[in-house]
Amino acid sequence: MARLVKCSVLGREAPALDSAPYPGELGERILASVSAEGWQLWLERLVLIINENQLSTADPRHLEFIEEQMKGFLFGEGEGGDLPAGFRPRKK
Repeated sequence: MARLVKCSVLGREAPALDSAPYPGELGERILASVSAEGWQLWLERLVLIINENQLSTADPRHLEFIEEQMKGFLFGEGEGGDLPAGFRPRKK
């Protein structure tokens, strides 16, 4: 049976991640309080953030910005994690 966590993204219990998806203390915090579904939602938002802001994961300043956005999205800390300013989804 899958381990459940009270997901900080979904606001309800949901199946947990199998392992920490990020290094260090933040990764352990994510493992303890973000579900697999919540993490998937973050990954989708991350793609938008990287593309809309033209970020490079090779740039340490951009990685710092991404981590701030992650904390905002996953835990509601700070002002990060929102959709990028001016983002308009494409109409299908």
